[in-house]
Amino acid sequence: MLAGSWTGSGLRGHNVTPTARSLSARQLRRRAIVTAPLADIRVVEIAAFVAAPAAGALLADLGAEVIKVEPPEGELIRHSRPRHHGFRSDFDGSPQFEMENRGKRSLTLDLTREAAREALLKLIDSADVVLTNMLPGRQRRFGLDTESLRATRPRLITATLTGYGKRGDEADKPAFDYAAAWARTGMMDLTRDPAAPPAFQRPGMCDHAAALALTSGILAALRARDSGGEGQDIDVSLLQTGLYLLGNDLSQTLATRLPVPMHVREAPRNPLWNHYRSADDRWVMMVMIDSPRYWGPFLRAIDCVELEVDPRFVGPVERYRNSAELVKLLDAAFAARTLAEWENAFEGHDIIWAPVRSIEETLDDPQIRAMRYFTTVDHPQLGPFDTMGPPLLMSSHPMPADRPAPVLGADAEAVLREAGLSDAEIDAALDR
Repeated sequence: MLAGSWTGSGLRGHNVTPTARSLSARQLRRRAIVTAPLADIRVVEIAAFVAAPAAGALLADLGAEVIKVEPPEGELIRHSRPRHHGFRSDFDGSPQFEMENRGKRSLTLDLTREAAREALLKLIDSADVVLTNMLPGRQRRFGLDTESLRATRPRLITATLTGYGKRGDEADKPAFDYAAAWARTGMMDLTRDPAAPPAFQRPGMCDHAAALALTSGILAALRARDSGGEGQDIDVSLLQTGLYLLGNDLSQTLATRLPVPMHVREAPRNPLWNHYRSADDRWVMMVMIDSPRYWGPFLRAIDCVELEVDPRFVGPVERYRNSAELVKLLDAAFAARTLAEWENAFEGHDIIWAPVRSIEETLDDPQIRAMRYFTTVDHPQLGPFDTMGPPLLMSSHPMPADRPAPVLGADAEAVLREAGLSDAEIDAALDR
């Protein structure tokens, strides 16, 4: 969500034999994900909020060892509870933090302290990837910018999530996806009825798209490095992500330099690509973009076959010209049945549609459950609870998204010891 927060093999380069305790944990992890595509990759994540941590979670799902570096007090979302967002719940964890940080290890460092920065750099010596949403200027102040890190680590891959990109006057401007991806790009203006105020985005929507871009870039960079190349820098911004999500509209606007026509429900360009209200005040979304193909099956599904020979609606051009009249007729037809009745009526017809569900209804959606898109985490402190799994499934790798997020600082000493720090250096790094 926030861009700019923060006030060779994953095992190659280690000069110290891990302790029996940490070695055992690593052996167990290796057995659990023995077929994982990224089983020998180490990622150091210096990030907070959503987009960059979500990319780290996907890399962990793919088998990478992801070490999350947080300030000693932990990042803000770690301490966020459902009740802080209006839920009447006593759930005493952060579901969002658990989702974005599953399967990671935790290292707490105060990066304003030199000993902590030196420890982090030593850890990065053994890393394949550094993933961050630290502002570019702050990266340079801490010696964590791409140029500094890769000067002595040519095989290192750096991946940075910013609000507005790493160049230009706004490179160091902090951002949430609400601002950089949703409002700034035109998406907020376009996803509304013409007479209504701009639409408010739901939390993290564009962040998760940015996470997919980050993950794709990192995977491609790892593949290029495996082919004999060096590391490289991956640069993803929330602004760029928002523009890409709006690409269909932007591609036409860039080519024509004309305003984007707004969707008007009462008179759309294609009435078969519209939403209609049912008798029980629910909505049905019809998405038949190829209207000549679907016109007949659609009319048979809604028992309005007489419209097929109506000269006002015989072709897509006629339906466009008489859109408002057709929508009135379709409004009346849809208002005659409940959503459940429409679900039964559409069964077996060659049409594309979906009920407009509430998020509560998705929890028990049989198709979602059949595909196991939700997963259950058996948390050592919170007990079992359901959460979101990753947005892909693999036939030869289980994508183990049921692992909890790490306890704050739980792996700090083990991680630093594995990186080759002495007891004195660990004490200095952890300020103890």
